[in-house]
Amino acid sequence: MTVIRFARHGTKKRPVFRIVVQNKTSPRDGKFIEHLGNFAPQAKDAATAHTVDKVRLQYWLGVGAQPSTSVRTHLRGVFAEFRGTPAVATAPPAAQKAEKMAETSADAPKKKTAKKESK
Repeated sequence: MTVIRFARHGTKKRPVFRIVVQNKTSPRDGKFIEHLGNFAPQAKDAATAHTVDKVRLQYWLGVGAQPSTSVRTHLRGVFAEFRGTPAVATAPPAAQKAEKMAETSADAPKKKTAKKESK
């Protein structure tokens, strides 16, 4: 399976991330299939902070490569065309637990508890 993820480069405390397509089992900074762009979080101007080959990115997404969570978040924040993709809506864990309890109690038949008579 192929994934689109960040590969860290740069010096200590001055990261520059490459957006690469890799095999899922490859290490973060290891062998990659294709280099799609760069992201420099500490760049002075926003124009040089992000460079992505959008055509190749669309190709890899179309072929089935899955972007990592951080790459997906980054692309939604930077490019307007990726903001329209639906995000998975999750409720807070407490609300999920309450919903699950309500469903199980509504679906399950009521149990009758009978006291055992001892003679």
